Amino acid sequence: MRLVRIANVEHVPLGPAEPVPGWSGGEVHRTRQPIIPEGESDFFNASVVNFQTGAQTGWHRHSSDQILVITVGNGIVANESEEHHVGVGDVVQIKAGENHWHGATADGYMGHITITMKDSTASR
Repeated sequence: MRLVRIANVEHVPLGPAEPVPGWSGGEVHRTRQPIIPEGESDFFNASVVNFQTGAQTGWHRHSSDQILVITVGNGIVANESEEHHVGVGDVVQIKAGENHWHGATADGYMGHITITMKDSTASR
């Protein structure tokens, strides 16, 4: 068993994301807090991702399903056919290969826990 106190997990800056065309939310500033570090699980990756005001991921897809659990603030999760506003306590399942983006609203911040399979890769 392993207990993680998220407040004690280091924030690792993430590189820039290509904004979604037409997005006017501002510069993309995100950090990741690895809560299940690489090699700690035979099955899963898990991190907290923190989005500053208006930051989002840009379009991407994962090779496994992705689960998002919104932990703070408000945000948007969208695929090519629908867009959802999300808030604390919402859980989103994004299917493997589904082109999508997620992030904070243009005037607010958001944090979520992301869970994927151990060897999952992301691509644009």
